[in-house]
Amino acid sequence: MNYDVIIVGAGPSGIFTALEAKTLNPEKNILLIEAGRRIDKRSCPKEKTNVCVSCKPYCHITTGFSGAGAFSDGKLSLNYEVGGDLPDLMGPNLVQEFIDYTDKIYLDFGADTKVEGVGNNEAVKEIRRKAIKGNLKLVDCPIRHLGTEMAQQIYLKIQNHLLELGVEIKFDTVAKDLIVDGDTIKGVLIADSRTKKIEEKVYADKVVVATGRKGADWLKDMCLEHNIDHRAGTVDIGVRVELRNEVMESVNDVLYESKLIGYPAPFQDKVRTFCQNPGGFVSQENYDNDLAIVNGHSYKNKKSENTNLAILSSHNFCEPFNKPIEYGKKVAELVNMLGNGSIIVQRYGDILDGKRTWDYELYQSNIKHTLPDAEAGDLTSAIPYRTMTNILNFIESMDAVVPGFASRETLLYGPEIKFYSNKIELDKSFETNIKGLYCLGDSSGWTRGLMMASAMGVMMGRNLAKS
Repeated sequence: MNYDVIIVGAGPSGIFTALEAKTLNPEKNILLIEAGRRIDKRSCPKEKTNVCVSCKPYCHITTGFSGAGAFSDGKLSLNYEVGGDLPDLMGPNLVQEFIDYTDKIYLDFGADTKVEGVGNNEAVKEIRRKAIKGNLKLVDCPIRHLGTEMAQQIYLKIQNHLLELGVEIKFDTVAKDLIVDGDTIKGVLIADSRTKKIEEKVYADKVVVATGRKGADWLKDMCLEHNIDHRAGTVDIGVRVELRNEVMESVNDVLYESKLIGYPAPFQDKVRTFCQNPGGFVSQENYDNDLAIVNGHSYKNKKSENTNLAILSSHNFCEPFNKPIEYGKKVAELVNMLGNGSIIVQRYGDILDGKRTWDYELYQSNIKHTLPDAEAGDLTSAIPYRTMTNILNFIESMDAVVPGFASRETLLYGPEIKFYSNKIELDKSFETNIKGLYCLGDSSGWTRGLMMASAMGVMMGRNLAKS
């Protein structure tokens, strides 16, 4: 089978590549390969069972049309300063232009017109003053909140529109290998993702890899096998914090999501908040190697009494070790081992006291934890000393911004780990050193999050439409 363009991965960057290219050039023959199901066929059994059943051959939260974005809280960050390093490659003004353009596409498909985090200038100034007192930096970023359930509806409309435009989508299909001849891409070797049986070779002069964080391992293998230029990236290791809405309302009501960055003593590593969910729910997602990773969701119409957010500590490695993804996996494996395969939850006060948390202690708290199958335990027995020290010192700084954040009953869930891909060496058309091979989104190591990945996809689609 021969195509003009093959896109590997139907996450935001892959979707928007196909959408922009096909809209601008209807004659383009585009194949989109996705390891999971159509979005209208994706569902997590945990909604009925209340416990993770480790779906095989893949987790429906992380795999399928629109990737993990369909089951995330669905927040679009509308500022180029948030979402990765794409501005370093393309320039901040151009990236902001494409963010604004991509935002209009989301609106066309039904995104909420309300933008969070704008106005309330005096209240923002007060939050910033408190952040400075706590040695933290507040990053202003307008947010368009899709909501987990509304995000699924929006991506369903995009999926159906792509099919109407004539984009061919192969679901339940995994890319086994890239077909490379010398320094030129020729196509992709694909297989049924359920049986792993090799189906066929598909060919195109242009192949776009957009496999997201889920495909970080596969892309790393491809880089090594086919000599694709790359360098070691960053791994973010941390926890998801859960506390009452009453504690967070001064920030929730003004910013919806507070993006705070610090470099706490003694190590001065970058530590940041990420993915804040007012009235949200702590969730679990599974990776192919059975790693259970914690995350958070926020719905439009279903609310809890709590707010959850991630605190992530960034780690970079060079010599003699430069395998950040493997490092993050080992940490996750150790936490999972202590939790007997489940997410561990621990009270902040118990960490300070040097003790584990017990189940009965969770029910003595003001906080009703929203991940019922999490195991009460001891995160400090698994998360490295440096990382945990960064997190605890950052929580102390957060208490200056949000009094009560460092309450003894604040809950910490782990592991929360972001498996960012190695950073692929790209030119300004996103082409690798392999002619005709492009890499996008979180899989490229240049973006983090829905909007930046989507905007990068639009850029790629526009380039393809012209060629």
